[in-house]
Amino acid sequence: MDANSRVRLSKFLSLHLRHDPAGLGLELEAGGWVEVEALLAACAHKRRPMSRAQLEEIVRTSDKQRFAFDDTGTKIRANQGHTVAVDLQLVPAMPPPLLFHGTGEQTVAAILREGLLKMRRHHVHLSADAITAHKVGARHGRPAVLRVDAAGMVAAGFVFFRAENGVWLVEHVPPDYLAGP
Repeated sequence: MDANSRVRLSKFLSLHLRHDPAGLGLELEAGGWVEVEALLAACAHKRRPMSRAQLEEIVRTSDKQRFAFDDTGTKIRANQGHTVAVDLQLVPAMPPPLLFHGTGEQTVAAILREGLLKMRRHHVHLSADAITAHKVGARHGRPAVLRVDAAGMVAAGFVFFRAENGVWLVEHVPPDYLAGP
């Protein structure tokens, strides 16, 4: 499968596994899981057919590791970024002292004033390194990387989670724990 096809199918999967499972006639189980066979059948029904091998290639080659198979390989889910109600069964984890958030330069002033809000998602997404945050920010125009005092947040009682793909998740980040570029 060529790179363009992989990207198109990955975006299609992200849409339906994170935001609109009902659009494919699917219902997310606890943890955000769906049966692989049900997903493949639903994709074919929506004229986006893909084979099991193609699905495995998308999961394996995703630079952001957006998807994961369960231990049996019979279920798949999006690792984070959901806007639909789902219990991802995340376990609290201790973050590194400093985390990063990539955004577009045009939103920095508002974020420093209001903090990072989850908006329609379940959590704010943070990166463990500035390079990844810079890449994320580049998707929103001229990139800016904000520093998050995760150690200070933990000391204040904030709870962090780490998704399977390494993305750090938290309910919100108040402005007092942010530093600009």
